[in-house]
Amino acid sequence: MATQGQVITCKAAVAYEPNKPLVIEDVQVAPPQAGEVRIKILFTALCHTDAYTWSGKDPEGLFPCILGHEAAGAVESVGEGVTEVQPGDHVIPCYQAECRECKFCKSGKTNLCGKVRSATGVGVMMNDRKSRFSVNGKPIYHFMGTSTFSQYTVVHDVSVAKIDPKAPLEKVCLLGCGVPTGLGAVWNTAKVEPGSNVAIFGLGTVGLAVAEGAKTAGATRIIGIDIDSKKYETAKKFGVNEFVNPKDHQKPIQEVIVDLTDGGVDYSFECIGNVSVMRAALECCHKGWGTSVIVGVAASGQEISTRPFQLVTGRVWKGTAFGGFKSRTQVPWLVEKYMNKEIKVDEYITHSMTLGEINKAFDLLHDGTCLRCVLSTSD
Repeated sequence: MATQGQVITCKAAVAYEPNKPLVIEDVQVAPPQAGEVRIKILFTALCHTDAYTWSGKDPEGLFPCILGHEAAGAVESVGEGVTEVQPGDHVIPCYQAECRECKFCKSGKTNLCGKVRSATGVGVMMNDRKSRFSVNGKPIYHFMGTSTFSQYTVVHDVSVAKIDPKAPLEKVCLLGCGVPTGLGAVWNTAKVEPGSNVAIFGLGTVGLAVAEGAKTAGATRIIGIDIDSKKYETAKKFGVNEFVNPKDHQKPIQEVIVDLTDGGVDYSFECIGNVSVMRAALECCHKGWGTSVIVGVAASGQEISTRPFQLVTGRVWKGTAFGGFKSRTQVPWLVEKYMNKEIKVDEYITHSMTLGEINKAFDLLHDGTCLRCVLSTSD
């Protein structure tokens, strides 16, 4: 491409400070260095994690930055030593890297990867500990190693999943975060068996993906729990077959679920990021074998608590990141499953807008009717 090796000036949504509207700016994007890939982002979705960092509650949140981590696009150019992708390849940037060489990747026990985390956690690239983004010479931090609220971004090659070029990018961009997180919490982390009873706290995109995963796994009772009763109608389409609104009950929600299920559920999933709900999710699990999975991200400094006896008597408390999926290996597999109509993706997309309308899109995200809003980055 003519832009190879050149600085590209393009539009991006810059977060200059917490809780202030994002600003559409002309941003300079430097060429990729060794082990890096520059991607033309075509579609990006909004996730609550972006809003969480933007709110200032994220201990790793740095400003000014370019947010965004659920996207799809095409490789524009690659840096020295990059062999697994080439210009023109369709890709999904992945905030959860997979180098296949580090202690984590080789363990066979986790999808976490340690190779670039020390750089992505502080908003820079590994090579020179600097950003590839700038506005009028002033550096702008990266976010989650992805920064997809930009027409072009630079990411580490270990964070790029090459996908089927026939897959519609305006749909499969969702496979960069929320949908795999929910499906994988069920399939990889909890390993839900047929005939299980499941409780899901929070019926946003991730909670609905948990429901779909549970239905696919053969769960019998899939109980959705949310303080917005209007969400039940949509949730039914994803597999939820019972609904409880905690506001309709005097008793703590864990007691309500225990009573409903003859002693508790086999598996519960907290998809909100609220530490008191995490406790309720654990305590509504069945004595002896119930497992609760923390999927939601709590605010900085929050701590979880329960009585140790809850664990002594056989309950298990687990957490999951990106649903336990190994990004470069398994995101292409998830895309294939979507292409074969084995998993839902389109059904999560409630709104489509442009990058220039991003502030309006975030307003929609906080309104209960929006699951995923997909932004086109083209002018």
